[in-house]
Amino acid sequence: MTEIAARTQVALSRIVAERQSKGRVPGVVGAVARAGSLAWSAGAGSADLDNPGVPPTADSQFLIASQSKTLTAVAIMALRDEGKLSLDDPIEKLIPQSKHEGITVRQMLSHASGMQREPVGDVWDLMKFPSREELVPGWNEASRIGKPHHRFHYSNLVFSLLGEIVARIDGRSWYDAVKARILDPLEMRRTTVGMDGGPAQTGYYVPPWSDVPVKEPLLDIGAMDACGGLASTAEDLAKWAMFIANPVDEVLSKDTLDEMCQVQIMADVDRWQLAFGLGFMLLRRGDRLFVGHDGGMPGHITSTFVHRESGTAGIALFGSTSSPAPSALATDLIIKVLEDDPLPPEAWVPGTEVPAEYAGVLGTWFSEGSPFDFTVKGGVLHAKGRGAPEHQAPAVFERIAEDTYRTVSGRETGEELRITRDATGTPTKLHWATYLCTREPLSFGEINPG
Repeated sequence: MTEIAARTQVALSRIVAERQSKGRVPGVVGAVARAGSLAWSAGAGSADLDNPGVPPTADSQFLIASQSKTLTAVAIMALRDEGKLSLDDPIEKLIPQSKHEGITVRQMLSHASGMQREPVGDVWDLMKFPSREELVPGWNEASRIGKPHHRFHYSNLVFSLLGEIVARIDGRSWYDAVKARILDPLEMRRTTVGMDGGPAQTGYYVPPWSDVPVKEPLLDIGAMDACGGLASTAEDLAKWAMFIANPVDEVLSKDTLDEMCQVQIMADVDRWQLAFGLGFMLLRRGDRLFVGHDGGMPGHITSTFVHRESGTAGIALFGSTSSPAPSALATDLIIKVLEDDPLPPEAWVPGTEVPAEYAGVLGTWFSEGSPFDFTVKGGVLHAKGRGAPEHQAPAVFERIAEDTYRTVSGRETGEELRITRDATGTPTKLHWATYLCTREPLSFGEINPG
C-alpha cells in the first residue's frame, strides 16, 4: 500500500463522513488507489442497520451496477484485438437474429446507436428482467428512437446485447468470459454476479420526509448482467482502477485502453464536462480529466474514476438508492490527494549514449515559421513545439528505415519523419507529416519562391 500522509487521511475521512451525514446514507465507503494499489479507505455509518454503528469497509460488497459496463467493454475490445470482431461490424453480423440492422459495435459501446434505454416490458416497474432466451426477441421489439451519432442516449439494453456478443464469440457465459479474461488475472476475487455471501453493505432507500430507511430487495436482472449485474468491493475496484491507469497486456494493451478513453460522443453538449468513450465515462473537472463509470441499483449507488495522468483513483460506494452524486465523491477524493499529498516526481535518470544517427538532428528546427526542439531521451528521439503547454507530451519517434521514422505518440502520431542529408551526411532538412522543417525560419514564399 502506498501511504497517504496522516493529515490528508484525516481530510479524506472527513469528506466521506460529511457526505454520509448530509446525504443521509446508512453506509458509505470511500477509497483512494494510486501507484498500483489501494492507498486509503474509510467507512462511515452502518453496513447493516440491524447492527448499527459498524461501518462498511473496503472488503464490504456493494452492487456496482453500471460499472459492470466497463468490464463488458474491455472484454469486447479484447475480442477486437484478437481479430474476432471489428468495431464497425453491424450487430446482424454478430447476432444474425437481430432485426435492427446497421448498428455497429462502436455505436453500442459509446451509447450512440439511438436505441431505447431499457428492454421492453417496463422492467424496472415489474421487476421482471429478460432471460438470455428472451433478450434478442425483446431487442427486436425495441425501438430505435434516434439516429446514430445524432445525440448521446444511454442504453442498458444495448450493453446487454454486448454481453450476448461476448458470450457467443467466447463460447461461454458473459460472466465466465469476464472472470477468465479480467477478474482472475487482476485477482478481483470478490467481484461477482450479485452478492457472494461475504461481508456486504445492506441496501436501503431513505424516504425524503422520514429518517427511517427501508430495506431494498436484491434483484436478479438475468440477461442484463453485462450492463449492471456485478457486485464488488473497494479492494477489488482499486485493482480495476489501477488497471485502467496502467493496463497489463494479459488483459488489454495500453494502446487499446487509450483508444477506449478517446471521446466518441459528447453527453454534456452544453458545457462539455461529460463525454463517453468506448464503454467509459470521460469526466472533466477544471483542467483534470477522469475516466470511469457510475453505477446505480436499488440500495446501492457507486462510482470509480481514475486520473490516468497521475495514476490516482477514487472510489465511492453508497448504501442507499437516494444518494449524493457518487462521481462527485470519487473525484473529490482524487483531487484532495493530488492537491495535498501528490506523489513525488520520478527521479531524472541520465541516458547512456546518443545514437550516431541523431548527429546533426538534435536542436531547433522551424516548420511553418515556428520552432520545434528535437531532443533525445533514453536513446529515443523526441520533438516538441517551443511554445507548447507543459502538460502536452512530446512527439516520440521510432526508426523504421535509414533516416526514416514513425511518430508513435504525441503530435502527428502515425506520420513519418524523413531526414535529408547533404554529401557530408549533415542533415539539411526534415519532412514531418510532409511539412518542411529547416534550421532557419522561412516563409512559405521563401520555401518555394517560384
